[in-house]
This record gives sequence, C-alpha cells and structure tokens, in this order.
Amino acid sequence: MNHLIEGLKRAGLRITPQRVAICKTLAESKDHPTAMMIYHALLPQFPTLSLATVYKTLNVLKQLGLVHTLGDAGDGMEHYEADLQPHINLVCVRCHQVVDFDEELIERVERAVAERSGYEIQGARIVYYGLCPRCKNGHTNGTEVK
Repeated sequence: MNHLIEGLKRAGLRITPQRVAICKTLAESKDHPTAMMIYHALLPQFPTLSLATVYKTLNVLKQLGLVHTLGDAGDGMEHYEADLQPHINLVCVRCHQVVDFDEELIERVERAVAERSGYEIQGARIVYYGLCPRCKNGHTNGTEVK
C-alpha cells in the first residue's frame, strides 16, 4: 500500500485520509474492484468522499503503472488491481466475478515468448472468460439461474 501512496505524492496529489483509504482498499482487495465498488465501500467511513476523488486517484495510479485495469468484465465497468505480478485473471461471464489464478507456468511461457520473439517482455495480460463454479452449477448471487 505504501508504494501506492508514494506514487500519489510523486504525482503531486495531497495525501488525504480518503486517498489513503482508497489505496488500502485497492491493495488489500482480491475482488478487482471498480471505482464505484471502492466508493460505496468507503462512503460509510468517509461521507464526504466524492466519486470524482476515487476516479482521479485510480487514474493517477494507473498512469504511474502502479495498478492494472482489467477493462470490461462483462459489466461495462473498469476493474482495478494492485497485484502486478504475472497471473491469470478468470472472469465469470454471468456474475462478472473476477479472480486471480496464480500459475507458475506463466513465467515459463513469458521466457519462451521473449526468447522466440526477441522482445523484452514488460508485461502481459491473460484473461480467461467462462462460468465460475457457482454459476456453472446454476446459482448466481444465491438464486437459481433460469
């Protein structure tokens, strides 16, 4: 979380309790939250928090390369994550849940791509789309899928 706050300082943003909370929420989340999810999670603690502050903070972190975005997970919203280590994202096309899937094979694939292509790999995004176990079994958000 501290590297996120340091990045905001370097970008010239004031470090407010709200921005610290945004960074903390993002750093601790495994849910790949949207700006709206972060906003609603922090609103009870910070009633004066604006959605614009959440978006501005996330956009600065994104521009600095301190967070990744997972574009549209089928819900029309941009999802954010602070985990920059190589991993696979799994996206449920029904409930839009996004989960990380760590796989050692990714590092071997990355090395092979670099060796065969001559590229200096600086990052990769691997996303698989499908049905999560819950939706595959006919349930979503605790209700039967028809």
